[in-house]
Amino acid sequence: MAGGAAVGGGVRQDYPGRLTLFVFITCLVAATGGLIFGYDIGISGGVTSMDPFLSRFFPSVSRKQREADDSNQYCKFDSQPLTMFNSSLYLAALVASLFAASVTRLAGRKWSMFVGGVTFLAGCALNGTAQNVAMLILGRVLLGVGVGFGNQSVPVYLSEMAPARMRGMLNNAFQLMITLGILAANLINYGTNKISGGWGRRLSLALAAVPAAIITVGSLFLPDTPNSLLERGKADDARRMLLRMRGTDDIDAEYRDLAVASEASRAVERPWRDIVRRRYRPQLVMAVAIPLLQQLTGINVIMFYAPVLFETLRFGGSASLMSAVITGVVNLIATLVSVFTVDRVWRRVLFLQGGAQMFVSQVTVGALIGAKLGWSGVAEIPAGYAAAVVVMICVYVAGFAWSWGPLG
Repeated sequence: MAGGAAVGGGVRQDYPGRLTLFVFITCLVAATGGLIFGYDIGISGGVTSMDPFLSRFFPSVSRKQREADDSNQYCKFDSQPLTMFNSSLYLAALVASLFAASVTRLAGRKWSMFVGGVTFLAGCALNGTAQNVAMLILGRVLLGVGVGFGNQSVPVYLSEMAPARMRGMLNNAFQLMITLGILAANLINYGTNKISGGWGRRLSLALAAVPAAIITVGSLFLPDTPNSLLERGKADDARRMLLRMRGTDDIDAEYRDLAVASEASRAVERPWRDIVRRRYRPQLVMAVAIPLLQQLTGINVIMFYAPVLFETLRFGGSASLMSAVITGVVNLIATLVSVFTVDRVWRRVLFLQGGAQMFVSQVTVGALIGAKLGWSGVAEIPAGYAAAVVVMICVYVAGFAWSWGPLG
């Protein structure tokens, strides 16, 4: 899960102006790009726990699930095609993000969002009508391209539109939309799992088109940011846009700083060589380490595989999906806490507190599961143990959602 807030230790330059309705609405529309990523995280983990989906596309996994209770709980989902289905999106997103950076710089942030929305829509169509595993994986690849473009361009757009003193809060809107997408997907999975005939899984996958349509259509009406306009040599348009954004005529200081930064950026002839110089090493280390460590916290595994994990703990199909809904609610509430505290509390404090909370909860979850399943993976999980695992997962999710999630 990606976050948006910038982490900095220097003195923040503030400028005249206020949060105008224009900026609020444009940031709200742009932030909906987070819905597509969040919805996919929630929906994919849910459908892979639905027996009609598994029976149709991954029969070996479905067969293992129906085996006796004394089977190895660790190996139920040991399937290479299923692994490819799950991972293809992230591989495609990784590759797409490399190209998305160039599109975002040359064509503007809004068109990068548009490309992401269109490709995500195409992926939704393939997944919703898939007849075989190949169609599913191709659809997932297109979804990944959409996620790669959206996750690259939306945080940049939000940072450039937001007033400096509210940048953390408005950038967190992207993370908030991710959590809303996850919760919506969890609720939809819970409902569609009850639909007889097995076509609920198609509905779950196809409804990803709703958030994709929102960002696709919305991006057509979004304005370019002053930074993007300056990068493309449209200085007069950039100044007019900044006047409209800030709601004041006193924009000279901010515009001058934006213009200087743009000129300095264009003057860099060999950015990849310059960035590895000793003087930029602290920035380089932090720019790589923070997003890397954010992913290594394991949040995507927890949110993606939550229904599967709860099934391993012997929750029934509906109960496992409802447990995922509970973690989604906790995720949303904790993200709201971050939205209203990120500009008031030091980022470093949130990083340290959230990291410690996640570490303790993960160790506890591992100890609880390991104490019963051991190395063999064969055991009966008492209800009290299962409930304790759910509680500790919620503690873990909360720690991520108000720290490493939005700040990473």
